[in-house]
Amino acid sequence: MGVLPGGYWDSAGRLHREFELATLTGREEELLAGSRSPHPAALVTEVLSRCLARLGDISPVPPEVTRQLLVADRQYLLLCLRRATFGDLVGANLVCPWPDCGRPVTVRFSVDSVPVEEARDRAPTHAMTASDGTEIVFRLPTGADQEALSQHLAVNEAETLTALLARCVLRIGPRQGPPDREETAALPATVRAEIEEAMRERAPSVEQTLEAGCAECGRTFLAPFDVHRFFFGELRTDAVALYREVHYLAYHYHWSETEIMAMTRDRRHRYIDVLADAIEVLNSGT
Repeated sequence: MGVLPGGYWDSAGRLHREFELATLTGREEELLAGSRSPHPAALVTEVLSRCLARLGDISPVPPEVTRQLLVADRQYLLLCLRRATFGDLVGANLVCPWPDCGRPVTVRFSVDSVPVEEARDRAPTHAMTASDGTEIVFRLPTGADQEALSQHLAVNEAETLTALLARCVLRIGPRQGPPDREETAALPATVRAEIEEAMRERAPSVEQTLEAGCAECGRTFLAPFDVHRFFFGELRTDAVALYREVHYLAYHYHWSETEIMAMTRDRRHRYIDVLADAIEVLNSGT
């Protein structure tokens, strides 16, 4: 059981923060193995909807709820899911960025050591007054925004940011109703920057950089830590290897594919290790 740094506001205005996670099974690994999308937001929604057993009094948790979770809440759930699957210790292989070094660097850290900052003001919407006197009402970005805009981010970051503001800004000035994209784009650059800063101040956050030290040159540096890409890069299993494990257990234990794929990764590998030891003993004749 855990508590989200932000929380989900349902249609009745209730805040849900406590959650329970189920560990990844072979079915989730199969999903990851079959995905080659460079934009993982939709995959995050799918995995969380499968593994998030409870959120507040919502159980099961459907994709439309995990899609509406705040960005940092989704990142935090991925960290918790990683810890539940592999444990707290994490290893990463980097390269020292200093031009006169460039040596390989191995980083070890714990999931619990990743800084997580809770939301400062918990509310479904937020209001602010810009420096030019304009009153702005906005909400914080969610997984749904990531899904809608992630494919455009690599193409044009500035336009993607404008589109995000257009999705999240609910009111500008006295005019009722959400503004269109053109109205949001027409805001002065200073006002847009103030809205972005207000969003950052009010949103929960998961640290997106790691401090690493190079043993060769003795200098430290900051490395980007993309929770989404790290999580899926670590857990993405080669489909052939997964199916070989299923075949191996099915052949020797006569379990069905459904039974084996329902196992967690750790449990499946324990049976494989036990079976390998038993086969080695039989082959040695001892």
